[in-house]
Amino acid sequence: MFNLQDTVSVVIGGNGVLGSAMAAALAEAGSKVAVVGRDMEKARVVCEQIEQNGGTAVSFQADATKKDELEAVLDQVLQWGGRVDTLINASGTNSTTPFFDLEMEEWDRIMDVNLKSVVLACQVFGKKMVEQGSGGSIINISSVSSEPPLSRVFTYSASKAGVNSVTQFLARELAPHNVRVNAIIPGFFPAEQNKKILSPERVESIMKHTPMNRFGDPAELKGMVVYLASAKASSFVTGAMMRVDGGFGAMTI
Repeated sequence: MFNLQDTVSVVIGGNGVLGSAMAAALAEAGSKVAVVGRDMEKARVVCEQIEQNGGTAVSFQADATKKDELEAVLDQVLQWGGRVDTLINASGTNSTTPFFDLEMEEWDRIMDVNLKSVVLACQVFGKKMVEQGSGGSIINISSVSSEPPLSRVFTYSASKAGVNSVTQFLARELAPHNVRVNAIIPGFFPAEQNKKILSPERVESIMKHTPMNRFGDPAELKGMVVYLASAKASSFVTGAMMRVDGGFGAMTI
């Protein structure tokens, strides 16, 4: 049920902390994995680790906010693997700029990386999934800040709320083609984009709101990724927001 043998997965942002864990999970389940990012040194390290564990992976360079570069990656992936079965949108960036100090240049940058990249990748790779006629799985990486928004990360929260909306819209749009579109809502993990906002006071506040009273480990995203990628395990799951947050979303006061 969780065997991804003979499938090809594309992980955009697969060179990051969370993205690399998800790429590894897909490879461990038997999928051939294309790791896509801007930092090729990090991407190559991820691929080497996957191959050392018996998996198959290749790295491709692209700026996920540029459609022509994503289209070029699609061509390369098809030459390499012949098809696309799973797409993970895991690019992300953050900022702690207070609302009244926010400049539109920063707003645009965060929105481009966190939201525009998702839309573009779904256009490029989702269209290929439809054309293949065999379905597919798109997995967008959202955040607990998408609902409700967290303090001090205004643009990030707004962008992730947008990811949720895009996920549900495309789930409806692509369902007739058997392309499933879901989002994972991670809690607090040691990812690059949140390290700079984790002051001791912030950490204390997070722990008080997380019933499991700890940060997540990137490896704890693996099961959810494989579940959503599997056409057998999650065949009737689309438009879902799947929480992996230690209970954060269940807390009120």
